Amino acid sequence: MSQATATQAKGIQLSDVALKHLLALKEQQGKDLCLRVGVRQGGCSGMSYMMDFEEPNRATEHDEVFDYEGFQIICDRKSLLYLYGLMLDYSNALIGGGFQFTNPNANQTCGCGKSFGV
Repeated sequence: MSQATATQAKGIQLSDVALKHLLALKEQQGKDLCLRVGVRQGGCSGMSYMMDFEEPNRATEHDEVFDYEGFQIICDRKSLLYLYGLMLDYSNALIGGGFQFTNPNANQTCGCGKSFGV
């Protein structure tokens, strides 16, 4: 993990650096948004990570909601089976930068870091 630390011990961990970047992206959108994370079939290793902003009122009873200083991450329970303990970090590196996923449940990962296998 970069110089960041996890803001709280939750099902999905979020580094301070990733939180700052997400808050900046949210501000650029100009509306109240949360981050939805999940998994889908596909990618080099069998499953790929997905994440996108959405309105908080789109959360359902099948979602877990994690709060980080007023910013929410939403994950459906099925995806959370594969993502529990995930650390979401962010790097400004020119090569290999962007959001980085460290998933303790993955037994293999792709070189791009955006897909995994269990």
